[in-house]
Formats: sequence, structure tokens, C-alpha cells
Amino acid sequence: MKWTVCPIGPIQANCYILEDEKTKEALIIDPGSELEKILAVVKNKELSPLAILLTHAHFDHIGALDSARDRWHIPAYLHKNESDWPDDPRKNGSAFFSMSKEVRTRPAEKLINGETELTIGPFSFDVLETPGHSPGGVSFYFAHDQAVFCGDALFSGSIGRSDGYGADGPQLLNSIREKLLTLPEKTVVLPGHGFSTTIGKEAETNPFLI
Repeated sequence: MKWTVCPIGPIQANCYILEDEKTKEALIIDPGSELEKILAVVKNKELSPLAILLTHAHFDHIGALDSARDRWHIPAYLHKNESDWPDDPRKNGSAFFSMSKEVRTRPAEKLINGETELTIGPFSFDVLETPGHSPGGVSFYFAHDQAVFCGDALFSGSIGRSDGYGADGPQLLNSIREKLLTLPEKTVVLPGHGFSTTIGKEAETNPFLI
């Protein structure tokens, strides 16, 4: 598996396009806005998207959700604890962000209910519940590729905010320590904003965790 990162939108949220090199099938993680950038990657690599995975439903991660679904006719996966967030600007945060229009999208077709293993086409991965930044925050762990896509839970040298609707600081720290830092040290961390890092580096140097 390969992945391409597209920083998009006014606060540069990371959208990831995952590709299976043999089949050229793809998954899209957090299409926050600017569908044209995502489309350019898909076209250039001649990919066929199968589904959209949402680490959480804040506006900067779902802004292009409807346009992406309509373009490829694919379902979106979201944790059940945020099932009504896509169409609620107060919950998804767009009502309070002056640089963005209010975001309202259709509900996700697939609701994640608890930790599970998912297989979508050639992709198999674990869904880890990592709430705290938001109540339905999840991370997608691809053990074979030693990579975890963790949304806004853990960043390089930092952690997610816990001052928004439904956020919980102690819960976020517990999620990071119990679900992420327990992964192998070499696991690559692909966050919702900023640069990639590793579990080992964050365990040793992240000032919020030591």
C-alpha cells in the first residue's frame, strides 16, 4: 500500500489517498475540502476509490464529503457517536469558524460501532476508538504497512485540542496512551494536520505525553 497526503482547506487538514499498487483501488481519508486536489491525485495515479473513511466529523475533515461521494458513488464510514455531526454546523464546528461556510453534508452510509477490523476491497485494517478530541474519533491502523491514520488525536510534538463540542481532555490522553502508544514503535503516525511522525518518537519526546 502507498499513500499520498493532500493538505487542504483554510487550516490545511490532511486528506490521505491510499492506493493498492496491484489493483489501483483506493481509499480516501478525511476529504476536508478542495475536491479538485483529491481528484488530481486520483486521476494522475489512475485510481478507483472504493470508500471514504472519516477519522471524525469536524468541518475541516468533511467539507468535500458529499462532492467526493457524488463523484465516485462510494460510501462513507463514520463512528456512530458522531452520526448527526455532518449536518450540524454547531457540532462539526463550521458555525464558529469565520473562514469557512457552514458545512452540512449527508449522513454517513456506514456507521462504525465499536472497535473492529474492516476489509474494503484489498484493504484490511483495524479501527481503533480514540475519542477525546471528539466523541467519535477513530484511528485506522494498517498493521501490515506499519501505519496509523489518527486524525486529530496525536500530532508530531503535540496532541489534539479538547475545547470543542463533546471534547474531553483526560479521555484524549487516555486514548493516546492506551490505543496509540501501545502500537509498535516503528509505526508511522499520519495525523490530521502537520507532518508525519512515529509512535516511538512521540512516546519519547512529545511534551504532552512525558
